[in-house]
Amino acid sequence: MQIVNYTLESFSIDYPLERVAPLNKLLFIDIETTGFTAKSSSLYLIGTAFCTDGNWQIRQWFADAPAEEAALLDDFFAFAASYTHLIHFNGNNFDLPYLLQKCAQHKKTHTFDDYEGIDLYKRLSPYKAFLHVPNCKQKTLEALLGIQRKDRYHGGELIEVYRQYTQAPTEEGKMLLLLHNREDMQGMLRLLPLLAVYDLFNGEIRAKKVQAQHYIDYHGQDRQELLMKLSLTTPLPFPLSDFSNGCYFSGENDKGILKVPLYEEEMKYFYANYHDYYYLPEEDIALHKSVSGFVDKAHRIQASAANCYTRKYGLFLPQWDILVKPFFKRDYKSSELFFELTEERKTDRDLFSAYATHLLGKMAKTY
Repeated sequence: MQIVNYTLESFSIDYPLERVAPLNKLLFIDIETTGFTAKSSSLYLIGTAFCTDGNWQIRQWFADAPAEEAALLDDFFAFAASYTHLIHFNGNNFDLPYLLQKCAQHKKTHTFDDYEGIDLYKRLSPYKAFLHVPNCKQKTLEALLGIQRKDRYHGGELIEVYRQYTQAPTEEGKMLLLLHNREDMQGMLRLLPLLAVYDLFNGEIRAKKVQAQHYIDYHGQDRQELLMKLSLTTPLPFPLSDFSNGCYFSGENDKGILKVPLYEEEMKYFYANYHDYYYLPEEDIALHKSVSGFVDKAHRIQASAANCYTRKYGLFLPQWDILVKPFFKRDYKSSELFFELTEERKTDRDLFSAYATHLLGKMAKTY
């Protein structure tokens, strides 16, 4: 077994990792194997990245032969014991289960029970379409950020390289195997700024300015919209924009804007306990029986769920869950929900901060 150390000179990460844990408690991990199933393949390399005294380093455990797997595992877990958080790329589905299966094979009792984990793939893959990428493979995301690799191999091609190395070890073969893993480790570190997208949908957003405005649409019609200027939790690594559900988002650095359609029309508020109401057909409203009981029976009927409403003309904003009450609808069967933009609400920054989070969450789930 060989242990190889590599220092990343003048390397910095443009993401506030300290929010996760102290830097000296974070350990990045990636493994290399000769197959996907632990029982029928070999573990030949464990790579880690970590920060010591402000410097990022990579340590790799390399097995010169499959017989060194057990030693590889023991030494890695002994080293990892001083860390509290493991960061990986799709490690929940492959790296960690594989290592545990290898531990079971070698009758080792090592576990990951005491670690917190961050799977970069799991955090970023829900926002694939928002990022405008065909998939969330590591190399795809690296290309999105313009990351260049010296390594030209993928893991499958290196299986044969390792097989040949075990039969006739060469320095060139070992360097190819180490380089691929090292660039996977460096790639993970360089992908961290993309976590700003995860933070966009899951962190705190502050609405700094909210205003209603008119605009002329593509067909020359006068429309209204709500413009929200936002302060983002984490600066975005590059400008991002998206349009869905009639809403538009644009973000750059730590600022964003949201444009939401604003509807000036009559909406209906439906009462839940319709058994306690009469519907007045001539006035097209429902009134509580304590009030409408005095109305002539010829001008009232028992209300139903579909007609137990009051009507309101005003300015309304869409919502996809009941964020703001009372909520309004255009008709009983409509699935679209709205809330009224009152003068009082226009100055409620907490409300619109929550509303911005609500809208972005819906935009993410649309894909």
